[in-house]
Amino acid sequence: MIDLYYWTTPNGHKITIFLEEAQLDYEIKLINIAKGEQFSPEFLEISPNNRIPAIIDHSPENSGQPISIFESGAILFYLAKKTKRFLPTDIRGEIDVMQWLFWQMGGLGPMLGQNHHFSQYAPEKVPYAINRYVKETERLYGVLDEQLKDKEYIAKDYSIADMAVYPWIVPHQQQKQNLSDFPNIKRWFESIQNRPAVQTAYEIAKNLKTEATITEDSKKILFGQGRRS
Repeated sequence: MIDLYYWTTPNGHKITIFLEEAQLDYEIKLINIAKGEQFSPEFLEISPNNRIPAIIDHSPENSGQPISIFESGAILFYLAKKTKRFLPTDIRGEIDVMQWLFWQMGGLGPMLGQNHHFSQYAPEKVPYAINRYVKETERLYGVLDEQLKDKEYIAKDYSIADMAVYPWIVPHQQQKQNLSDFPNIKRWFESIQNRPAVQTAYEIAKNLKTEATITEDSKKILFGQGRRS
């Protein structure tokens, strides 16, 4: 059994997609980030960076002790190794997947996150910041579109790279991007969107009814996160 510490963000969706694809037994433990539950001492023991998602695997391979993991990319890598699925076993194939996983973790996610922040949540509209991150989003979409021009999936076969990238493309309209401008992404996106496990993962999120109104207090929690004891 795997405990998944989760909220319905793109990074959270990555993990439910994998767990549904691999049909692993898991239990969702909601961490309401708008209420500051990510700062609880119990959660910080699992995720010292006070971010979701995190997991505890109560039945790891060749170990009697549970393993806790934070950072969505590390979780995907661990689960792929655990199940021997969605990650090639040959070195060239594995590196191909891992470089695109790192691309998402180090570039696509952070830049699109800034796009979301300055376009939707910042207390004042800063045209320079909005333009900078919308343009960077467009550039990153172009990189992905080029990668997909002759491939069904990002790294040959369906993998944790696709699972990591897809949830960040879902809110493309909020990011001021038109998928029709990126035909290879559009084709890939619709293919992933139609996978039963992906649909189940998003249905789970919908049924959890975690959508909350962003208030001034929740903004202070989400966007003014200093160190808390």
